[in-house]
Amino acid sequence: MAMTDPISDTLARIRNAQMRRHAIVDCRNSKFIKEVLNVLKNEGYIDNVELKSDKGWPVLRVYLRYHGEKGTIHKIWRVSRPGRRVYSSILSLGKVADGWGTYILSTSKGVLSCRQARENGIGGEVVCAVL
Repeated sequence: MAMTDPISDTLARIRNAQMRRHAIVDCRNSKFIKEVLNVLKNEGYIDNVELKSDKGWPVLRVYLRYHGEKGTIHKIWRVSRPGRRVYSSILSLGKVADGWGTYILSTSKGVLSCRQARENGIGGEVVCAVL
């Protein structure tokens, strides 16, 4: 059975691993998923992302970040789904939890956080939100 939404799968793996306080989690490898994970790394939500091989298949190994007992990602959810795409201009894009979180957008300049998208003055597809 083919996976219809690998981004949702990746976000669920991260959420579940952090609930169980795992240090690392392996996710499917794709350019888009790697770009999303790099934005999470640049925004300080995860420690690192590496390309590894698991039984001959390439996987992305995500190193999760914690502050004491609590994970840095409190909530992470998919906004735009395959059945319902959500696009937003940067002017109409609100803030996640009064600025405590961030949106990840797929723009014409690549995958950016909402902070980077505001600096560039561009909008795009709202991939997910992180708090």
